[in-house]
Amino acid sequence: MNSSLKLGTVPGFVFAWTCLTLAQSAPTPQSGQLLTNAAQVISLPADQAATQIKVVVTGVVTAADPTLKGRFFVQDATSGVFVDNAGGPRPEPGDVVRISGVTDAGAYAPVITGPTVVKLGATALPPAKPVSIGRLMSGAEDSQRVEISGVVRDARAGDSRLIVEMVSGGYRFGVYAPVLPNIDPQSLIGAEVSVRGTAAEAHNRSLRQLVAVQLYVPGASDFRVEKGDPENPFQKPAVPLNSLAQYRTDNSLDRRVHVKGIVTLQRPGEDIFLEDPSGGLQVQSRQLDVFSPGDVVEAVGFSSFENFLPVLQDGVLRKTGKPPLPVEPRPASVAELQRGLHHAEFVSLDCTLVDRAVRQVRIGTNETMRTMTTLILQSSNVVFTAQGDEPLGMAEIPLIPVGSLLEVGGICLTEIDNGGKLKAFRMLIGSPNDIRIIARPSWLTPRHLLTSLAAACVVLVVIAGWSVMVSKKNSVLNYLIREREKAQIELQQAHDQLEQRVKERTAELKFQITARKESELLFKAVLGERTRLAQELHDTVEQTLTGIALQLDTAAKLSGRSPDGTLRHLELARNLMAKSQVEVRRSVWDLRSRALEQFDLPGALLGGARHITDGTTIRVELETKGQPCTLPEIVEENLLRIGQEAVTNVIKHSRATLVQMTLAFEPAGVMLQIEDNGVGFSPENSVGPQDGHFGLLGMSERAKRLGGRLTVNSTPGKGATVLVEIPLNSIHEPPTPAFSDAAHDHERSKENSHPHS
Repeated sequence: MNSSLKLGTVPGFVFAWTCLTLAQSAPTPQSGQLLTNAAQVISLPADQAATQIKVVVTGVVTAADPTLKGRFFVQDATSGVFVDNAGGPRPEPGDVVRISGVTDAGAYAPVITGPTVVKLGATALPPAKPVSIGRLMSGAEDSQRVEISGVVRDARAGDSRLIVEMVSGGYRFGVYAPVLPNIDPQSLIGAEVSVRGTAAEAHNRSLRQLVAVQLYVPGASDFRVEKGDPENPFQKPAVPLNSLAQYRTDNSLDRRVHVKGIVTLQRPGEDIFLEDPSGGLQVQSRQLDVFSPGDVVEAVGFSSFENFLPVLQDGVLRKTGKPPLPVEPRPASVAELQRGLHHAEFVSLDCTLVDRAVRQVRIGTNETMRTMTTLILQSSNVVFTAQGDEPLGMAEIPLIPVGSLLEVGGICLTEIDNGGKLKAFRMLIGSPNDIRIIARPSWLTPRHLLTSLAAACVVLVVIAGWSVMVSKKNSVLNYLIREREKAQIELQQAHDQLEQRVKERTAELKFQITARKESELLFKAVLGERTRLAQELHDTVEQTLTGIALQLDTAAKLSGRSPDGTLRHLELARNLMAKSQVEVRRSVWDLRSRALEQFDLPGALLGGARHITDGTTIRVELETKGQPCTLPEIVEENLLRIGQEAVTNVIKHSRATLVQMTLAFEPAGVMLQIEDNGVGFSPENSVGPQDGHFGLLGMSERAKRLGGRLTVNSTPGKGATVLVEIPLNSIHEPPTPAFSDAAHDHERSKENSHPHS
């Protein structure tokens, strides 16, 4: 709250003069009009107030309770109105304020919302208008400062305030006042008091309906005790319970009555039932002290009526100190209850259990949820209910079978009309021990019969449905059988025709397969011969021609400065030419290798390598391991060709100075290794047949033809090693792969071909 000006305390007569000068009727505002007094605001219809009409009102704060959290009531010379200042600074009663805001429909009456509050000073509160209880309870005095008298029914100290329940003219309303110094709230009960305060309402927000009236008293001086309770009510003589509503010369609804009795049932915070030899009584009390059935207690409270029956309200109870007494239900009949007898008494009835229900109910004002079990009972053609809640041990009640004959004990609560005629009654069960099963129901109960009938109907429906389904399936099956027989005849005819065509086609296929096999054999033979000739030409003629070219190149280089050297290289070239002629003849006529006829395999390998490297700077060495032995001609010839091809690759690409050849004769087979100290290469990036190089492919195919394995290892800058391993079983029985195997080896050799080939 902003305070832009302080005027000090304004005398009360100034306020009164202002009220007299400003008092006027509150005309209905026009659209877009500025409202300047409280009467204009509170007189608006709800739909018009909801349009947020601008308001500027100056008045006195009449109530600003801390529980309102910044909201307050203000009153000017015309009327009072509620200001919804939620969360804002809380003014004090007596503050003169100017409020700028807009109207709102409010939950019950129009209010000012979204306010800007400016304190102008302070003054005495406006005089309270005396009102009747009927006028107050109608809600017409909402937000107005009023004065009313009544009797205190309950008083207790809350958080920084006094909470009082008052009754006037049979109506009950709440009063919120400051804590009265040096006064025990309990001493106010039964006192006649006069209060001045601002009327407010408790409402149903969704329906905008009044449900209760409250009064906010701003100061202790506004709460005056006119007449206290002259004596301690517990010192008064105890009244028999059944005479509470009977004629007595000292009867008064404004004075507390003293009663005594035995506890038969208690619902803490709600009520307690007492019984003495004269009858029973319901005592309504918020007291949370727990009493057990059989305790002898005394209570004081205000006599009242509910449903035309006596009840003691706002009771205060205490034990008498006497030992507990046994509590037994009093047998009763429906006829007695229909005459209005046994209200609030602990009675027992013989009845039949018709049904039961279990539900969650809210108990008291603390929003506590409890499980309530309700039994629907019948006795002498009268249906009534018996209720018990979970804390009293009602979990066993749902186990009682429906249809059982029971003896039910409980507190009887009747409802009668103003002529004393019974309208309804119910029973409150305090313990499952109050229910005794006299006879359990026979199996042929209506529920069981209905269940059996329902089951029989379900079975009949299932049988009828099954019969209809079977009939339909039989019809469909007969139709399918006829169609299948017809299809079977057509299928047999088609089968006969197909069999004849199969025979004719089989004869044609046999002829075609025979012709195809002959063509395949011829093709394989031609392909094998072509492959052999290609390998022979590459391994013999091409290698020899390479040697001749090397010798001729060397002779050309030496022709100017060394005639003798030139002649020697020319002679070597001529020898290689003669050797090439021999190899060509051998390839054409499939003759034996002359090198193998004249020399052993180590000598042929070394001689061939030195012939190829003659005239170069490459030195060739051969090491033989193991005991040399005679190998099959095809093995020796292929090993020789592999060695020659490897040395040729060294000369072409490696720039090596040393070739180390190792020939090992081992029990498991024979091994040939050619190793150089050249520049090496990367096998993954090597070239192959697709680039016109067939060296590695030829060597690999020769090794595979012998059942062996060719391995090429090389690292750039560290030379290369070619290793050929021929197993012993392949040496004695060299395999001859079929056409498909040769094709497969050819494809695999593409991946391993030497880049120098």
